[in-house]
Formats: sequence, structure tokens, C-alpha cells
Amino acid sequence: MPSHIWSSLMSLNRVPLRNRVLLRWTSAAAVCAATAAACLLAPSTASAGATEAPLPPPGAGFDYQIGGAYTPPPGVEVVSRDQGAAPAPGRYNLCYVNAFQAQPGAEQEWAPDLLLRDDNGDVVYDGEWGEAVLDIRTAGKRKRIAAKVNGWIDGCADKGFQAVEPDNYDTYTRFPGLLTADQAKAFISLLSAHAHDKGLAIAQKNTPELAGAREETGLDFAVAEECGEWDECGQYTDAFGDHVLVIEYSADGLRKACEGWGDKLSIVRRDVGVSPAGSSGYVRETC
Repeated sequence: MPSHIWSSLMSLNRVPLRNRVLLRWTSAAAVCAATAAACLLAPSTASAGATEAPLPPPGAGFDYQIGGAYTPPPGVEVVSRDQGAAPAPGRYNLCYVNAFQAQPGAEQEWAPDLLLRDDNGDVVYDGEWGEAVLDIRTAGKRKRIAAKVNGWIDGCADKGFQAVEPDNYDTYTRFPGLLTADQAKAFISLLSAHAHDKGLAIAQKNTPELAGAREETGLDFAVAEECGEWDECGQYTDAFGDHVLVIEYSADGLRKACEGWGDKLSIVRRDVGVSPAGSSGYVRETC
């Protein structure tokens, strides 16, 4: 599905990580010029390649706009938007891409053998969202899938984004009989290396159990959904320090995140549909 159409469907098709897991298992230059010391990541020995791309300034005002772009509220320095949108002028911008699964209805955009299949030969779907899962089980397939995703990353760089946010790193946790953590790490390492070659930082999206592998995978900072709600923020900060962007979807999650991490991390509460400002159901709160 074309990215601009995907953006219009985000409010219907994307909800918090933890909600998804429970359902399945129980059923910048301008910004960083002012904060250069905080934005730069020390070179690492990551196999995916080190980067000196600027990172989001720790604790900066943050807005999560993957469901539709709108003018950032006052005080917002960091914005995440879908790859089909333009970056927000004068802010540090993350470019969201769906990296491990096909967009709803977009199976035909992938070679048939790059779609994960079960023992009966049927395409495997992330059933809650109608997304076909991509087959990252072999080095050859990972390379071919990465070539397509890296084309999107090129588009992010061309538009002026400073970082990329590849979603669904955690897909392997929902299909443990078919996919493994090592395959996920190997695939995202390809994306990290390419992002770094394009001068972009790259975020680990959720998946706290793999945060400790950040040097192996070349991931630079974290985007964590509901880490306050589920007491996971420390797993990210252990690996990424204060370079963690937190999205909560409940009042209680926001309260817990702010009580534990409000003086260090960028934290925002959004509605589960991440609706644009002015839309019905729009929610945005901060510490």
C-alpha cells in the first residue's frame, strides 16, 4: 500500500506494543546544534557499523505523530512521523518504516518467496493488523528484504529526517516456531549499516529483551511503547542510557513513566490511534 495511504490508516491499524503482545499471547541539526554534547553518540564497535549521526537530545520535548502529521506543540524538539510525511521543520525527526511486516494489503509488493509461510505453504499474518510477515530466515532473503526497506530509508534521508524508526523488530516473539531472535538481529543489522551509511541514526523499536544487543546490531537509541506501564524503561536505559523516547497510552502508564524517568527521558502520552491534533480521540500529555 502506498505510504500516503498507509499514513491515513495508521489510526486504525497501529496500537501499543504491549496491547498487541497480550492480545496475541492470551488469545535535527537545529536541535542538536544547541545540545551537541548530548546528541552525539560515542563510536561503538557494532558489527552493523558505527555512526556519528546526531541522536535525539535526552529529555527533550517529544511528539509521536505516526498516525498523521500536524504542527508540533510548543516545546517539542523531537518528532516521529511516517515515511510518507515530511519532517517537521526545525526539529529532530524520526522516520517510521514498517520493516519486518508488509503493510496491510501490500503483499503483492513483495516477491512471493519473501513472505513467511507455514508448514502448509500459507502466508503467515500478524492477525490483529492484517500484516503479512516477512521471511527473514535466510541470509539471502534478509538481503533482498533489506534492499527494499533500505530504499525507504534512502527516501527518509532525502527528505531530511535525522533518524529512522524500523517497526516490528519484535515480530519473532509472536511466531516463535518460525522466527528467532538471531534472525531479527541479523536483519536489523543490515538496516543499521545502511542507515549509518546515509548519515542517519537508527532506533530500536520496543523489544526490550534485545536491548543488550545494541552494539551487535548497531542500534543507536530506543523508542519504547509503554515501558512505564510495564516497568521496562530500565531495560532500555541500561543499554541506551538516557537516549530513550517513551510513548505511553494510559494515564497510569504516563504517571509511572514520569515518576521514574521524567527528569531524564523524553516521555509523551498519546491516544492509542496516534490521531492527528484536532481529530476525535486525540490525546497528548506530558510529564
